[in-house]
Amino acid sequence: MDPKHSGEIFKHLEKQNELLMDAYRSMSHELHRLQVEEEMLMRKYYEFMASEGVVDKKRNRTDVTEDKENSQTGSLVNVPNEEQP
Repeated sequence: MDPKHSGEIFKHLEKQNELLMDAYRSMSHELHRLQVEEEMLMRKYYEFMASEGVVDKKRNRTDVTEDKENSQTGSLVNVPNEEQP
């Protein structure tokens, strides 16, 4: 690298870094906004489906609880230690 151009290259790289960070912040903000919007729409959709009778709120909550209990029921297994000589 030529030393007389290193200052210009450094300024250029700093400017590129600043532009990339601005783009990153902008995209991150937009992603967060879209995730919040998605969550809001999914809640509204669930409320709509529940009002139409397609989804039974109590049954679904019970099923989720039962699924958690059933999936964890057999997760602990006692294995006897083999005797060491």
